[in-house]
Amino acid sequence: MTARVRKLIGTLAILVFLVGYIGVMAAIGERLPEHWAIQLGFYVIAGLGWGVPILPLISWMNRGR
Repeated sequence: MTARVRKLIGTLAILVFLVGYIGVMAAIGERLPEHWAIQLGFYVIAGLGWGVPILPLISWMNRGR
């Protein structure tokens, strides 16, 4: 598989993942208690958490140069 095709597949996979991730996190965020500390903690973790599953995909996209 060429690097160009890998990057295309990876980009589409990232977009699909992010749309689903945002939808799930928004649904969970709506059900949180109205306390500011709980919401802050959740959104900090959710805001940083999306990168962890994407890192292996990015390394796969850049492999084989």
